[in-house]
Amino acid sequence: MRNIAIFASGSGTNAENIIKYFSTKKGVKVTLVLSNKRHAMVLKRAENFNVETLFFERHDFYHSGKILDYLTEKKIDLIVLAGFLWLVPENIIDKFKGRIVNIHPALLPSYGGKGMYGEVVHKAVIENHESESGITIHYVNNNYDEGDIIFQARCRVDSTDDYESLAKKIHALEYEHFPRVIEELVGKLPDFY
Repeated sequence: MRNIAIFASGSGTNAENIIKYFSTKKGVKVTLVLSNKRHAMVLKRAENFNVETLFFERHDFYHSGKILDYLTEKKIDLIVLAGFLWLVPENIIDKFKGRIVNIHPALLPSYGGKGMYGEVVHKAVIENHESESGITIHYVNNNYDEGDIIFQARCRVDSTDDYESLAKKIHALEYEHFPRVIEELVGKLPDFY
């Protein structure tokens, strides 16, 4: 069995979509959803699918080995960031090298970096009169949005789009592609434990 852990900070629609996708797959499951926000909707969504959840604080993540130990104890094979806003600490990146992926709501390297998430990204794309946007799925390293790109999908930005209509297009791309790309990555992973 391959085990996936999802880290998320917000409402968790991507996490829920991934959980649903893998609920019908053999040999792979979302084992754990972790959040740095105690009341994040993602935790409730995961619980609705009987997926174990964990809330953690900054100290647990950055100044103790608690989260790394927990991921190892649960035999996690792949970590998925789905709307998770903290930089992953070095001890987790080192242990899970090539096994941590993130989704970004723009075509990296444009519109990436610290503070570039959600509507901030969509507003910047609109304000700069870009003709297209999209999603980027990439490996996670020690810097925000700078890991190697795994996959990108594009959509048109129409002159009538505002950040909300663009966000809907981006969400549609995320829901369509993120679970499939995760499945491909999990299928190629060498044994870890």
